[in-house]
Amino acid sequence: MPLVVTIVGATGHVGRPIAEALASRGIGVRAVARQPDRLRPLGERGVDVRAGQIDDVDFLAEAFRGADVAFVMIPPNYQAPDQRAYQRRAAQSLAHALKRAGVRRAVAMSSIGADLPEGTGPIAGLHVFEQILQGVPGLATVILRPAYFMENFLASIPLMKQAGINGSSARGDVAVPMVATRDIALVATEFLAQPIFERTSVRPLLGPEAHTLQGATSILGAAIGKPDLKYVQFSDAVFGTALLQAGVSASAADDVVEMNRALSDGRIERSQDREASIMAPTTLEQFAREIFAPAYGA
Repeated sequence: MPLVVTIVGATGHVGRPIAEALASRGIGVRAVARQPDRLRPLGERGVDVRAGQIDDVDFLAEAFRGADVAFVMIPPNYQAPDQRAYQRRAAQSLAHALKRAGVRRAVAMSSIGADLPEGTGPIAGLHVFEQILQGVPGLATVILRPAYFMENFLASIPLMKQAGINGSSARGDVAVPMVATRDIALVATEFLAQPIFERTSVRPLLGPEAHTLQGATSILGAAIGKPDLKYVQFSDAVFGTALLQAGVSASAADDVVEMNRALSDGRIERSQDREASIMAPTTLEQFAREIFAPAYGA
């Protein structure tokens, strides 16, 4: 019987390349996401697409039923009025569905810093996610804890174009581990394509080197013809207000500001288990040239 893999969040930066890579190998893929229109391109490639909500246990259980392994994550929902409650509901829904469907192996996307129970914004919700998954009887899970997504910088493009700067509430002089989402997808794909793991393990996923936000801004600026691009640290209040104006909920804004504080004081960096880490190949210079610059130009 051919391998069957269910992928939650199959239209995102990580889930889509996983689905495409597995399908290209002839592996049976069920792609799960909220929006049918975003699933359509995968469906046109012969992927079994399933549109539904993350808190619908019946829907998820059916999507998981008969799968040999599942890729699970909590899709971001920056409009949720209570971020922690949303994350807990999503985690419990995934866990109940995996148990009901009898799935024995999963690859979960979490984050570095998820070993810390509080003080890390949305990452604290992933701490709970990990605990809930580990409570599913008979489920062996590879928990991937990737570093700061390089793709997070794509959200700064409007600020760069309008104000000629990059910025957030995080300190610009603290080194932050960074990883490209395509590397997360590559690592996850290999675990999913050969699901031979029998126990739960935690694997931090780091890029070739850590960068300060000042240094990263210089690299991004050079790629878009703005070598003098500067990074500005905003106050928590100013940055939080900007997030609200961008349409995120007050709860989500508070979470992001708290995460930036944790990045600034080095707590997230210090929490890593380097001995278990997987080192990803994509450099920030490659990301800037191959992903960021085209997005900026578009």
